[in-house]
Amino acid sequence: MTHKTIEQMAGCRMVLATDLDGTFLGGTDADRDALYDWIEQHRATVGLVFVSGRDPEFIETLCSDGRVPWPDFVVGDVGTTIAQMKNRKVSPIAALEAEIAKTWADRGARVRAALDGHPGLALQPTAFRYRVSYDMDAHAFDDRALQIVHDLGADALMSDNRFFDVLPRGISKGPSLLRLVDHLGVAQTSVLAAGDTLNDLSMLVAGTPAVAVGGAEEPLLDALPDAAHIHRATAIGAGGIMEAIAHFDLHPAMERV
Repeated sequence: MTHKTIEQMAGCRMVLATDLDGTFLGGTDADRDALYDWIEQHRATVGLVFVSGRDPEFIETLCSDGRVPWPDFVVGDVGTTIAQMKNRKVSPIAALEAEIAKTWADRGARVRAALDGHPGLALQPTAFRYRVSYDMDAHAFDDRALQIVHDLGADALMSDNRFFDVLPRGISKGPSLLRLVDHLGVAQTSVLAAGDTLNDLSMLVAGTPAVAVGGAEEPLLDALPDAAHIHRATAIGAGGIMEAIAHFDLHPAMERV
């Protein structure tokens, strides 16, 4: 496929900005197939942005088997990567990442040293550029890690009761998505943000139409405000995304699904 240019994104009827695990990749096989087929059938008017904690290599591998649609743009690494897809490769947009890089500075090594051996945290081996991530054992976790991260001038984000991410101060999925949307010249009212865990909170409250899909974790649902632009879906994963597109009337073709 040919990934959309900035100009083509601005002309889309709607843009789906979606988390992956539990959201775009969640739900029944039938619902996933229905959503993926619908997107491919309407690529001329539907833009696709992956907003994920996953890294670029994972996204490239995920889409290479032909079942999962290729995104046009990516907000990856929990908001610390902002990229365009080019020739099926995630290509970071330097101008949009400059503030992220400046804010992170040289904190990676300092964070790893400060949290080395910390109870309940196991360092993930991937060499992320502007984040440090851990698998978290919620039962063994010592929450003094939160103060350690704060003192280092970074933000800590826990999600799904099993992940602990250290991010540049003020950087997360929501702010990075809005930075990308502004860069693309896309109206926020045409963007549907979709997620299911606490690390999706910042994008679900960013101001665009948003959906917490069915099966979302309770801490996310508890943190979400009651607002007209936030839909709590009953259908799980991909089914919840389709439910929200129809709910917000973002694309006339969805009612035929």
